[in-house]
Amino acid sequence: MRLNLKTTLTAGLTALLFAGTAHAQTAGATAPACGGDLNAFLQGVKAEAQTLGVSAEVADRALAGAAIDQKVLSRDRAQGVFRQTFLEFSKRTVSQARLDIGRKKLKDLSDVFDRAEQEFGVPGPVIAAFWAMETDFGAVQGDFITRNALVTLAHDCRRPEIFRPQLLAAIEMVGHGDLDPNGTTGAWAGEIGQVQMLPRDIIAYGVDGDGDGHVNVKQSSPDAILTAAKFIQSLGFTKGQPWIQEISIPDNLPFEKTGLQPGMKAADWFALGVKPRDGDTSFGNLEASVVLPQGRKGPAFMTYPNFNIYLEWNQSFIYTTSAAYFATRLAGAPPYERGNPEEGLSEEAMKQLQTKLNALGHDVGKIDGILGSGTRTAIQKEQQKLGLPADGWATQALLSAL
Repeated sequence: MRLNLKTTLTAGLTALLFAGTAHAQTAGATAPACGGDLNAFLQGVKAEAQTLGVSAEVADRALAGAAIDQKVLSRDRAQGVFRQTFLEFSKRTVSQARLDIGRKKLKDLSDVFDRAEQEFGVPGPVIAAFWAMETDFGAVQGDFITRNALVTLAHDCRRPEIFRPQLLAAIEMVGHGDLDPNGTTGAWAGEIGQVQMLPRDIIAYGVDGDGDGHVNVKQSSPDAILTAAKFIQSLGFTKGQPWIQEISIPDNLPFEKTGLQPGMKAADWFALGVKPRDGDTSFGNLEASVVLPQGRKGPAFMTYPNFNIYLEWNQSFIYTTSAAYFATRLAGAPPYERGNPEEGLSEEAMKQLQTKLNALGHDVGKIDGILGSGTRTAIQKEQQKLGLPADGWATQALLSAL
């Protein structure tokens, strides 16, 4: 399961979702768009589904027995924040066992992965890494009734603009024979299948990979693989280009230029002494960033435009970097050099740092003890002022200096 509901809501898809919500408010004018009596809410959903071309029989079948799942609401209210470091998270997720299984899957399903790359331009290792990280290659897909999860989140008034369109898409999937309203299970937030996709994305990008006339992303690995490939392509993946590359960096690198910020090409970094570990400098004309998940003394990577698809998939920097690294391992890269990063801050110390940064005029977002993008950017600016290497890594020395 993805670490947050990010997730598939790219700018274009978000526009579609909000368009669907606006339609809901007109089509279901006699019933609440969210909240209130559940039966009245479901009647409004049924009415809207019919305006979208779903028959009354399909809508009734899809919604019969629908119920609020309190466990879904509990999960939604208590979403955990991501506190592991890159070294911790990548060690756990990019395990030898997963690498072995992934390589076997790439071999056993080579014809499917070849088709994915030929038709959608997405290499097998990229898909397989997501497959592993989302569900352990389909082994852990979630046990929430998808229909009830989406009814719960669409009825709840916290984010109905996201979940009502997904519920309508799930009803459409029932009509296609691709979702059993009482039997299909998935993640608490409505994601379904071996690569955890939301119903609207399954409809938009679903591929019948095994030729049975259905898109079954739960049981059919070919369907899941090809659907994921088409979705990844839609996020902007460019065939034949790298996504991430391990590098070594010089001590005098202008660290204030590091991080996920535009303006540099790979060739610019090479001229500054950055060296790809695999020796491949053939993509020097591409936009590139140098990312240091645990500062200048830890692992170092260069990211390319294709890395953006990872950020579209999940907004957690640690997750995306780990997933991208995982794909390089499946493609043949060696383990990264761990380095010897400086010790980071505890949750409480990180909150203290964020509070200080806010007081200095930076916007780090929520004081949550997480080293997110806003906090990293603020750290870099303060490191520059203090004459420290501006690598964006939070240390006790920095906290003490502020």
